[in-house]
Amino acid sequence: MEYVIIARHLGITPFSQYAKSNAMELSTTQLFDKSLSGIRGLDEITFGGLPSGRATLVCGSAGCGKTLLAMDFLVHGAKDFGEPGVFVAFEEAAADLAKNVASLGFDVNDLEVSKKLCIDHIQLAGGELPETGEYDLDGLLITLGHAIDRIGARRVVLDTIEALFPVLPNKPLLRNELCRLFEWLKTKGVTTIVTGERGERTLTRYGIEEYVADCVIVLDHRVAEQISTRCLRVLKYRGSRHGTNEYPFLVDSRGISGFPVTTAGLEHVASNERIFSGIPGVDEMLGGKGYYRGSSIRVSGKAGSGKSSVTAHFVDAACRRGERCLGFLFEESPSQVLRNMASIGLNLSQWVDQGLLHFHAARPSARRQLPWPVDVNYPGRWKRGMFGLAFGL
Repeated sequence: MEYVIIARHLGITPFSQYAKSNAMELSTTQLFDKSLSGIRGLDEITFGGLPSGRATLVCGSAGCGKTLLAMDFLVHGAKDFGEPGVFVAFEEAAADLAKNVASLGFDVNDLEVSKKLCIDHIQLAGGELPETGEYDLDGLLITLGHAIDRIGARRVVLDTIEALFPVLPNKPLLRNELCRLFEWLKTKGVTTIVTGERGERTLTRYGIEEYVADCVIVLDHRVAEQISTRCLRVLKYRGSRHGTNEYPFLVDSRGISGFPVTTAGLEHVASNERIFSGIPGVDEMLGGKGYYRGSSIRVSGKAGSGKSSVTAHFVDAACRRGERCLGFLFEESPSQVLRNMASIGLNLSQWVDQGLLHFHAARPSARRQLPWPVDVNYPGRWKRGMFGLAFGL
């Protein structure tokens, strides 16, 4: 097993506070307002959130997380930003939707009772909607307008948009109705997320929605070498700069978390403090002073060359200085690591007992909640007093 040690010794700023301050800094350069989504990572990628009073398209294949992201957006708006929301579902019943998002820790029933959230299910069946005469969305606009006015909604979700046009082959008319829908939403002053199914050769089934929406977010759920990875990409954002790369994200009991590592700036201050590694010979090779605090050290080699042992010495030295360490294990259990290191005279168990060393063991596609607030996007913002991270690769 190979480890990488990242030595960190700075305070942490909660991500929600960072996103708010980041959005305030960028507001002077934006030509329009933005609404914080509250989704960890997304507000950073979009430099302040989604376009306020405009429509954002979230598209992707089945199971990529479109509905969950949309509901996450509404729940955070209602709970964190005082913006009630309306969720219009065309395929799932309201009760089923509430059960599905409960796995993310969202109590939508409580939000509905307090009139912070309204979930409306509009059932559409293609066979029951013959195309006769002019086709328009007046019925939907009336229903949606009533729901918005009833709770004073500031956010709206339409899931999924293709369900509105099951029997409409006229693409010019379809585009006109989509434009009319989005313009109507603008007049209501609501920030909207519209979900769309991925087409065979286009982002959406009809290949129209992505051209009409002001912001387009593409979700993907792929499997490579039996490891599943969820990715998010902001394909389009009219009038605003944004991260254009593909960013990994996770769905767990706390909702959706994005990891926009490549958007992190390179303006951090480098420390001149030197720290001993715990191995005299290594420190001697490093000028007799050890490595710089805040540096990244890669320990590589073939199987059995001592990578884990070298890393364990780094961790042991840090704990002896009274600094806390966090070890990520992707192949071995904490008990196995403690046993193996004891065989070379390193008693790491004492640091675990004293609360200085904590292991987080998980497969690459899984994540458990850590006992400390952690901002994975900014390793330099770890909680005050934490020293080292040991990543098992």
